[in-house]
Amino acid sequence: MNNQIRVPEIRCIDENGEQMGIIPTRQALVRAHEAGLDLVEISATCKPPVCRIMDHGKFKFEQDKKKKEQKKKQTVVKLKEVKFHVNVGDHDYQTKLRHAHDFIAGGDRVKVSLMFRGRENAHRELGFELMKRIIADCAEIATVEQNPRLMGRNVFMMLIPKKTK
Repeated sequence: MNNQIRVPEIRCIDENGEQMGIIPTRQALVRAHEAGLDLVEISATCKPPVCRIMDHGKFKFEQDKKKKEQKKKQTVVKLKEVKFHVNVGDHDYQTKLRHAHDFIAGGDRVKVSLMFRGRENAHRELGFELMKRIIADCAEIATVEQNPRLMGRNVFMMLIPKKTK
């Protein structure tokens, strides 16, 4: 910006957006000073660098405004977790399944984890059956991103919301 531009010649664009061509940096600085504006380097990688005569404060304000707009439009997908045990009661199962449905309906990914305790380790097939039951119960609103897999004493899987058209 202004006196920080050290190259001898630049490709200049005036305050109206019209090309001025390749001119000495001093001449562009004088022209910007006469207009009461700043000389801002737009593209430093070009040969010669591209500079523009503009109000730098207004330019920064508009850039910040665009960034805020983009941030508003983006959606952040959160990861929620629902924990089960192999011998879960029917009411607890329905409650946890309802929580998973709510999370998926809200657009969040759901990590379903099942923990084996003590003698439950001997019957791991029961854990995988429970995971299949969860997949079947969530089939209309979610797809399986990561199939159930055993890691130590736990079984994990990931569910994501189905794409709606």
